[in-house]
Amino acid sequence: MSNEAIPFRLPLIAILRGITPDEALSHAHALVEEGWDAIEIPTNSPSWNDSVARLVREFSRDICIGAGTVLATAHVDALVDAGGTLVVTPNTRPPVIAHAVARGLHVAAGVATPSEAFDALDAGAQMLKLFPASVYGSAMANALRSVLPSSVPLFAVGGITPDALPRYLAAGCAGAGIGGDLYKPGQSVERTRAQARAFRQAWLDHAG
Repeated sequence: MSNEAIPFRLPLIAILRGITPDEALSHAHALVEEGWDAIEIPTNSPSWNDSVARLVREFSRDICIGAGTVLATAHVDALVDAGGTLVVTPNTRPPVIAHAVARGLHVAAGVATPSEAFDALDAGAQMLKLFPASVYGSAMANALRSVLPSSVPLFAVGGITPDALPRYLAAGCAGAGIGGDLYKPGQSVERTRAQARAFRQAWLDHAG
């Protein structure tokens, strides 16, 4: 499977749900130092667009910075204003996907069925995410992979742990989005760093 559609090198997306703008930089630096180059700030985080703007200013185009839980075109426009380049949705909303693509953004659209997957692709999504992956399991990822175009990256998102990650990769996922097992609001930067290292090692062990 080609990963040409993935706009970052390590196919793991850090989901910093609940982080504040004042905390974002320190945790992002820990992630980048551990080899991560894709970060999303969900829109239900405090002043999410401020966090995105701060990360964009700090890292320029060295990493892919975006928003998660993107539910409306207004979120897309706010992300563009903040300088972000990645849209991650929890669901399949074709008008939102099409708007993001029209604004030049990379889109990873949330899907749970083949119908949603192809609706998202028809709207222009370049990547798909199986969500919530822990509910559907790696068997669903394998089933989706069997009908999707080989060039479309599929990410597993929702309940992914370092131990579970290899199962989804073996089922045909290109990578994963990592939320609560990577970052929880209020945790230390050291905890984020340790988890980032564990997930990256799990990816390397599988890839190697």
